[in-house]
Amino acid sequence: MGERGGILSLFPVKKPILGMIHLKGESDTEIFEKAKDEIRLLEEGGIDGIMLENYYGNYRDLERILDYAAQGNLHVPYGVNCLNVDAMGFELAAKYDAKFLQVDSVVGHVKPRDEATLEAFFDMYRKKTDAYLIGGVRFKYQPLLSENSLEEDLKTAMGRCDAIAVTENATGQETSMEKIRAFRSGIGDFPLVIAAGMTKENAAKQLEIGDMAIVGSYFKDNYKDIGDVCREHVKEFMGMVENIREGL
Repeated sequence: MGERGGILSLFPVKKPILGMIHLKGESDTEIFEKAKDEIRLLEEGGIDGIMLENYYGNYRDLERILDYAAQGNLHVPYGVNCLNVDAMGFELAAKYDAKFLQVDSVVGHVKPRDEATLEAFFDMYRKKTDAYLIGGVRFKYQPLLSENSLEEDLKTAMGRCDAIAVTENATGQETSMEKIRAFRSGIGDFPLVIAAGMTKENAAKQLEIGDMAIVGSYFKDNYKDIGDVCREHVKEFMGMVENIREGL
């Protein structure tokens, strides 16, 4: 298990940006070939890291592209998010030497009775891999069953993961500055990942507060999750981020 807060040490730059691979396609072969091509486009565009996620594809598609990554075909750190079955994300991260993994919620999405079980789950599964864990709190599409304040849940989350991810309510939806500031206030200097809705227009103000970001929709040819990765969108965005870094 990685040292707390050490996820930022994976990257040689400040404010690293992770590009999302959604595993889109009509067949296993198309999904695999498109994912390889989109990885290439992200890397050519100057991305700092890549997240592999079964947003469209299934578990087998996810494992196939992770195997491709583990063979040394990526030139940046890569991670995994196995949606809806968190245990398999840990298993895949360990098997395919991912440097980080994402779990969309690490606190507050289960009944208060079950929080002890959830804590035991993370204690058990974090021992299976050295990958750093990005954990969502009040995350898009996740139920909110917590009876605690945001501040209390953020404190719990810091004990379960290496970076906290913040989103608004949907994929591609801009994360509000109000929510980003509330999370920063609650976690201090603990790593904060803005995990949805970042664009060229809002990146500067969001990265002033956040430590890193995961970008999916904005890198697509139509700026929507249903699109295809566009190298020029990636290059333009990453060029803007480089200007932000120079001003730090």
